[in-house]
Amino acid sequence: MKTPQERFYPVIPAGGVGSRLWPLSRAAAPKFLLDLTGDGLSLLRQTYERLAPLSSGPVMVVTGESHANAVTQQIPELRGADLVLEPSPRDSAAAIALACAIIRSRDEDAIVGSFAADHVINPVEQFHTVVREAIETAATGKIVTIGIEPTEPSTAFGYIRAPKPLDVPGAPSAQEVDSFVEKPDAATAAEYLASGNYTWNAGMFVAPASLMLEHLRRTEPELHDGVLKIAAAWDTPERESVMEQTWPTLTKTAIDYAVAEPAAAAGDVAMVPGSFDWDDVGDFDAVARLNQEKTGEDLTILGEKSEVIARDTTGIIAANAGRRVVVIGMDDVVVVDTEDALLVTSRKDAQRVKEAVAQLKKHGGTKLL
Repeated sequence: MKTPQERFYPVIPAGGVGSRLWPLSRAAAPKFLLDLTGDGLSLLRQTYERLAPLSSGPVMVVTGESHANAVTQQIPELRGADLVLEPSPRDSAAAIALACAIIRSRDEDAIVGSFAADHVINPVEQFHTVVREAIETAATGKIVTIGIEPTEPSTAFGYIRAPKPLDVPGAPSAQEVDSFVEKPDAATAAEYLASGNYTWNAGMFVAPASLMLEHLRRTEPELHDGVLKIAAAWDTPERESVMEQTWPTLTKTAIDYAVAEPAAAAGDVAMVPGSFDWDDVGDFDAVARLNQEKTGEDLTILGEKSEVIARDTTGIIAANAGRRVVVIGMDDVVVVDTEDALLVTSRKDAQRVKEAVAQLKKHGGTKLL
């Protein structure tokens, strides 16, 4: 009989554009394909390298069809049958559920771990310790989320309340979840932060594939039946035709709503605290902060460093247009120069980049997105 660790299969959902990182991050080159940490590796490649040592089997990636070439170039180890290409966006429930269904069709006792492609996590050794605890907890029949200690009353994340420790051998940090709230309003988020009883849901799930699919069957039966139909054909010559016919019919919903919240209400969710540094690299302020913590320097330069001249300047400058960028006497500035767009803002206003993206959509500037 396999141990829980031997039953573990990692999945990387690689979707989303990262509109607050425009004009670097776009539909054709989303943030998970970019090197935003100066390490010479994209966020996707970093995610793969974190997960590969945890599994004796393959890592699966779920992404859009338009990213197939870029993903396989960045992860040449990826087998064709473990690259799930979405013909169109159907949100996280369809993506993660299909991966679970495919993996379960190959191993009915599989434990699946879903980890977003665009997060920065350190140290890797501590991340591995936490995931191994999550795997042991999942083996007891739980959907396990990894909770991150909140640093602000963010409305961008779900919140987890897990007041009761679980007695799981090999998982001393595991706790039983009694409520799971997806993206509360600002006032509620502030209450949660002040209480000290909640962690952020960072979108990392570890669970038996069969349990994930059972909860999906209860809440979204049509979505459940659709992903099972695709999975049944996945390792056959009918894969493409069944995918083409079935994928557009799948319900568009988030995994949090379809599985996590109802599973928590049923007592089937546990949490392991994420005792590592975590960032979802949501905007240019986060990029600057992460690089500053790593290098100790007040100015981060991405792209062609030889094209940048900066004097008495702090913040972040990205030069990708093949021309000189000169910035003098600016504090906490954000300058992003690409071939067809120039962004100038401040770190404190980095979140507002999404307002510019909304304006571009409204006024027909979609070719820039």
